[in-house]
Amino acid sequence: MVWVKHDYDDIPGTYVFGGRRSAQGYPINKMCMSFNHDENRQKFKKDPRAYCAKFGLSEEQTQAVIDEDWLRIVQLGGNVYYLAKLGIAGGGGTVQSMGAQMTGMTVDEFKAKLLAYQKD
Repeated sequence: MVWVKHDYDDIPGTYVFGGRRSAQGYPINKMCMSFNHDENRQKFKKDPRAYCAKFGLSEEQTQAVIDEDWLRIVQLGGNVYYLAKLGIAGGGGTVQSMGAQMTGMTVDEFKAKLLAYQKD
């Protein structure tokens, strides 16, 4: 498939969830949706690599999931709205801890930044 190049493709640090990333990340996002059921979260915890394989994740996607490298998962097509399910399934990660990791901040620094935005 041929993808159209967009202006935002060249903005460093910008990972727009458009058609290309949606197609690339479909296996990740489908897997994340499976975590709506506790039985699947337990299977994932027992053997994350096998669970990723069940959904057809690439080796790079699988490694990013196992490493809980949230920014890399987004770069590989993971939708941030589904990643919360993955964080919880993997061991109790929160959206704030994911955001902190992606921005290179501590969780407390990230929370403070969010509160500062709220005051503006």
